[in-house]
Amino acid sequence: MVDLESFVGQKLRERGLRPTRQRMALGALLWANGDRHVSAEQLHNEAKEANCAVSMATVYNTLNQFVEAGLLKMVIVDAGRTYFDTNILPHHHFVFEKTGELEDIPAEKIVIPHIPSPLSKEADISSVSVMIRVN
Repeated sequence: MVDLESFVGQKLRERGLRPTRQRMALGALLWANGDRHVSAEQLHNEAKEANCAVSMATVYNTLNQFVEAGLLKMVIVDAGRTYFDTNILPHHHFVFEKTGELEDIPAEKIVIPHIPSPLSKEADISSVSVMIRVN
């Protein structure tokens, strides 16, 4: 069994982030139980329950640093709902409107036969993300 603290520290160092106390604590909460989707508010509440004293600003800053470092993906569901996804491999999502929950859809389960070229000739498509909303 891999030691969670070592696992998180290694993930951070591999991406050029210093393993500070706050990053280690939030990383442990994020990666303790496999892939998941979490809001900043959820993670902040989990940190409080774990007696980890971090401010909401620290949670947001850390999540954004993890996104910039390629450790998390940001999933914007709508203007008021953003989740952070620990699954950084290409995939899509079901969005359950009643509960607000997300469920991963493996990339190979959605086939897009034709993706239009961007209007700007200088732009290259970097990724495609499909969100299927479910009532």
